[in-house]
Amino acid sequence: MLTQGADAAEMIRLLPDRIEDLASVEVGQTASEVIHSENKLDLLHYEALTDDPHNTPLLVVYALINRPYILDLQPDKSVVRRFLEDGFDVYLIDWGEPSRLDASLTLGDYVNRYIDNCVDVVRERTGTDEINVLGYCMGGTLSTMYAALHPEKVRTLGLMATGLCFDDTGGILEQWGSEEYFDPEAITETYGNVPAEFLAVGFAQMKPVENYIGKYTILFDNLEDKTAVENFGRMERWVRDGVDVAGEAYRQFIEEIYQKNALYRNELVLDGDPVDIGNLTMPVLQIIGSFDHLIPPDASKPFMDAIPSEDTDIYEFPTGHVGMAVSGKAHAELWPRVATWFRERSVTSTKGTDTPGGSDVPEGADQEQSLQKLDGIGPAYEERLHDAGISTVSQLAAADPAALAERLGISGSRVSSWIQQAQQLSS
Repeated sequence: MLTQGADAAEMIRLLPDRIEDLASVEVGQTASEVIHSENKLDLLHYEALTDDPHNTPLLVVYALINRPYILDLQPDKSVVRRFLEDGFDVYLIDWGEPSRLDASLTLGDYVNRYIDNCVDVVRERTGTDEINVLGYCMGGTLSTMYAALHPEKVRTLGLMATGLCFDDTGGILEQWGSEEYFDPEAITETYGNVPAEFLAVGFAQMKPVENYIGKYTILFDNLEDKTAVENFGRMERWVRDGVDVAGEAYRQFIEEIYQKNALYRNELVLDGDPVDIGNLTMPVLQIIGSFDHLIPPDASKPFMDAIPSEDTDIYEFPTGHVGMAVSGKAHAELWPRVATWFRERSVTSTKGTDTPGGSDVPEGADQEQSLQKLDGIGPAYEERLHDAGISTVSQLAAADPAALAERLGISGSRVSSWIQQAQQLSS
């Protein structure tokens, strides 16, 4: 009893110092620069840490919830740094926090405007037609939509803890979000943007004992270990540093992705454009946590059977939703494998060259036959145009925009852009 009392007294004595340690922890320490800003969004660039960087950069698309520095929590637990050490130039989207004026932003705005603009900035900056994309959680779902809509710009697609299939497979979040029990429009009509506090309470209640009691007991038991306290502080800072979510995008995400399972069923439409997962022919990697209580493995794995890519892999690791980003074991064993996967598929695709995936065909070939020379047309769209009877630039230049758009099942504005480019090349 005396020993226990002395131990408790020592812990109490340490409290002031440890509280100071908790308040002074630093996160997101890897050097970066903002190279593009749009509305609340910042696009960060991290320069490769090797003398021989890869030619194909990596764009990381984070979720609309919380802050992206969970991917750069501290130097020895930084997904960003792992890729930099492997020779990748990394670009990361920091969405910022939406204002009341942003409540009407749709999923289409995020995918077809913000992500597409960031991709184009990276492509222009690096002179690369196709880039690697890695999406985390909701950011992975957005990245999947993007790759299906703009396959010609995506070299490889990595999906980290990404919800894709919700047919009694998505765990407790799917149950809570069921249209039988939950109406997201009621939330958005009340608040406009969905408050970070509303989301945080929901996530915490998935494991109430651990989140409200257990972790603080563990902290108290480890007050003598300054490093453990600092690690706790970094995680707590991230957990409590939430951001609101644009109301309309939240409503669409719950209704279309969770309740209707529209992405997996290939029924999702954004801004009039069908999100055709049949365009996902690029290499696709899923990184899954066996103990992920937010996105269980069965909410991700079946998606691989629904897409046509012939180069797919699933790396399942014994960790949870956040653990795959911050656990020491994941950084020692998982992320080197992931970096290798991307490295092996990072074939140079530079504008104006004849390298694989580039927009030009080999020298001596009939240039008239290559529709991929037009911005926005990659292998998937070229094949669809061929099926519609358009196999040359001159044929595309003479096509009727409305009729061709209806035949292809895509937006008239996209087809009109292709036709305008074709007409300029043909003139």
